[in-house]
Amino acid sequence: METLQEKSLKFNSNMIVSNDGGQLSNDAGLLLLFEFLHKIKFDEMLKEFFHLNDSRAYCIHEYEEILKQLIVQLIAGYPQDSAANRLRLDPILKQGLGKDQLASQSMISRFIHELTEENVAQFQQIAKGLTDDWIHHTNTQHMVIDIDSTHSDTFGHQEHTDFNTHYGTNGYHPLVAFDGLTGLFLDARLRPGNVYTSNAAEDFLAAIIRQHKKHSCEMFLTVRGDSGFAKPEIYSLCEEEQVKYVIRLK
Repeated sequence: METLQEKSLKFNSNMIVSNDGGQLSNDAGLLLLFEFLHKIKFDEMLKEFFHLNDSRAYCIHEYEEILKQLIVQLIAGYPQDSAANRLRLDPILKQGLGKDQLASQSMISRFIHELTEENVAQFQQIAKGLTDDWIHHTNTQHMVIDIDSTHSDTFGHQEHTDFNTHYGTNGYHPLVAFDGLTGLFLDARLRPGNVYTSNAAEDFLAAIIRQHKKHSCEMFLTVRGDSGFAKPEIYSLCEEEQVKYVIRLK
């Protein structure tokens, strides 16, 4: 049968995408993800920012490789660690990750158990690095910093989990920020479940503002928040940083 144009992938020249009706995979769309990760030099970014003390005497999977596998699984819609036992046989994943054998569920679980608070900060650095790359690539000059809080349910006896009266469940109450014009993720900060919406929000917001004021394009920044963020500390911060702000009053 006739095929559409074939395209070789730069991250692995042995792989070609075509529409010839041949061998199919439920996860073939991940090829585009692997190509994207290759384009943005994601592997190099992991090596630069992610560092986890490896005390294992023998291993066949580096921690950076396990982390990348976990990220790919989550993006593909497999949130459970146990999915790794089936996905480790997937030829698309093996080719995309460049491994003959992938990490099992038990290995991924042990990896997650080894993560520390320092690694959380490293993940935030990676996210901010990706944000900066996008801003430079698109020459973005105007950003609306949408600051908000959300709720994440927890189960069992996790650290700092607590009951949140507004949501009526136990969990965490993290701060989040996105660009209101593009939806670009800017930052997040984990907090106990029982803190008020704007608790420590001024420090969280200050770091975001200062990060994006450093861009050479003289970014025009606007802060936007709901009534939960109507507090003098945030007003003062925006005035000091000469940033416009729109915050709803109760």
